[in-house]
Amino acid sequence: MKVTEIMTSNVDTCSTQTSLQEIAAKMKDLDVGSIPIVDNDKLVGIITDRDIVTRGIAEQKSLDSPVSDILSSNPVTASTDMDVEDAANLMAQHQIRRLPVVEGDKIVGIVSLGDIAVKDKSYDNAEIALDDVSEPAEPER
Repeated sequence: MKVTEIMTSNVDTCSTQTSLQEIAAKMKDLDVGSIPIVDNDKLVGIITDRDIVTRGIAEQKSLDSPVSDILSSNPVTASTDMDVEDAANLMAQHQIRRLPVVEGDKIVGIVSLGDIAVKDKSYDNAEIALDDVSEPAEPER
């Protein structure tokens, strides 16, 4: 099965100049935990709710700061011809729960760990990713 068969299409994106406040409000409205960031339709990064907390609020960034100040650049991506199993392995390897799907540099969808668990009937793929993505972190003390 290909990622295009289970991905979410028509993904909402934001620009690098979108403020942290706007991004947070958009995440709330869309009920999502991440938003891909584009510059001239080119995927340049991804911002997660965790990024907003750990790199924004915890670092005392202004809510008016552009998302470019804290985004995760060079995101790990899937291609449109990638198999779901390969996507699950990629998610596990990089310990991520969401994977933008691109054609060239343009985002065409996003696949999440939940998509794999719910829509891919070979649940082994979800287990592969979940085992490594959900590995407990050891706090730095």
